[in-house]
Amino acid sequence: MRKKKIIYDLLFVLLSGIFLTVLDKYGLLHKYAGFALIPLVIAYYTGQIVERKFTNKK
Repeated sequence: MRKKKIIYDLLFVLLSGIFLTVLDKYGLLHKYAGFALIPLVIAYYTGQIVERKFTNKK
C-alpha cells in the first residue's frame, strides 16, 4: 500500500510540473507562476487529508 501511495504522489507531482511547464512555454503564466502552484498544492494536501480520513484503520 505504501509503494502505491508513493507512486501516485510522484505521478501527481510530475503531471503538475508538466502542466505548469506547458503553460509557461505558451506564455500563459508570465509573472504569476508562483500563484499557479497554490491550487495544485491545495489539491494535493486535500487528497492527503481525505486519504487519511477515509482509509480503513487496522
